Amino acid sequence: MKAISQFFTKINSGHSRSVKARKNILASFFIKGISIIIGLVFVPLLIGYLGDVEYGIWITLSSILAWVIYFDIGLGNGLRNRFAESLAKGEHEMARIYVSTAYVSLALLFGSFFLVFLAINPFLSWYEILKAPAYLASDLNQLVIITFGFFLLSFTLKLISAIILADQRTAISNMFDPLSNLLALIIILALFKITDTSLLKLGIVISLAPVIVYLLGNFYFFSKDYKQYRPSLKLVNFKYFKDLTGLGAKFFVIQITVVIMLSANTFIITRVNGPEAVTPYNIAYKYFGMLLMLFTIVTNTLWSAYTEAYVKKDFAWIRKITRTLVKAWVAVLFTLAFLLMISPYFYHFWIRDKVEIPFMLSASVALFFGLYIWYIIFIYFINGTGKITLQLYICVIMAVLYVPIAVFLAGNMGLGPAGVMLGSTIAYLPGAIIAPIQYKKIISGTDRGIWSR
Repeated sequence: MKAISQFFTKINSGHSRSVKARKNILASFFIKGISIIIGLVFVPLLIGYLGDVEYGIWITLSSILAWVIYFDIGLGNGLRNRFAESLAKGEHEMARIYVSTAYVSLALLFGSFFLVFLAINPFLSWYEILKAPAYLASDLNQLVIITFGFFLLSFTLKLISAIILADQRTAISNMFDPLSNLLALIIILALFKITDTSLLKLGIVISLAPVIVYLLGNFYFFSKDYKQYRPSLKLVNFKYFKDLTGLGAKFFVIQITVVIMLSANTFIITRVNGPEAVTPYNIAYKYFGMLLMLFTIVTNTLWSAYTEAYVKKDFAWIRKITRTLVKAWVAVLFTLAFLLMISPYFYHFWIRDKVEIPFMLSASVALFFGLYIWYIIFIYFINGTGKITLQLYICVIMAVLYVPIAVFLAGNMGLGPAGVMLGSTIAYLPGAIIAPIQYKKIISGTDRGIWSR
């Protein structure tokens, strides 16, 4: 009892910003834990019913369709920063204008995307693009249209998550994904009992579930917690569109590079090694990615806290938090090494002998996450300050380097999916070196020129 009392005393001690962050982080760990469990159940379930080829096709297709979320020209991240700044300054009317303008702008943008997609889709042969069996041609064409529409709608509704994050309530924001996955899992289990399984039915369920959850979330939060910031057509003012996209446009370019270096992995693997090679890659990525999910709970919670602290010039708090994160990163490296060591046993327990995952692939994924987690320690602070011009340039260079390196290592060198992950690691190395330097310059007030923009 005494230990529990001391634990809660520690949680509630210190700066109010730190207390709020700790509470959100702890709650988020619990929520993400549930999400991880659901994800672990999903993988063998879907592989068992679809097989490794159709499962690999679904993973690749959903990754390609998800690229569209990065074409929001940075409105989500732009809204998050502007909303957080407005709250810090007590400008509540301005916050509502930003919310209203962001929702309408994103709805118009994604609505236009969908119309353009409907016009060009008849000229695309998805079964050839994905190297799928010919018998899936008809289902894939239907599936692409339906899931694309649901993806666009869910990512428009997802703006509520940016608002919650800006209010430093990360735990609540983290509830949407596990709830979506849980809803999809329940429906899929029901479908397995009452009808024959198919890639089309599974795809519709998995892409529809987030729409339902985010729609309910919007109704709830704009009726209660954020009633005073509820979107209104009367408050839409495209004069402030630049405020959202001026910063957001830079986020947009950065997000595009993230698409190329992360989401495009599955596409490169499919084209170079075939859709069946995506399945072992996806399993290894999900396994080691559990650690990234847990670490980003902390960094994602701190993004808007960094914005508030930077606006208020509380650099001592920022330094303290960063030192703690660097210590945590050292623990991450040891954890990754341990996960790599036990990976063959975990894979056997998780998916039995359905799919073989080469040790080289696991090692390359672990190496990538070790570097990437170091990178995001500093990049989330930089994002919170809005000084992302240098990051933009670095990310463009990283993206240009990534594709030829990944293709060369995967195809020419015969490393397959492991080569793709090594390509990602090499591409991210410059950013992992420069981001800590920029952090130090900003904190010390010596950022000039490109470092301060």
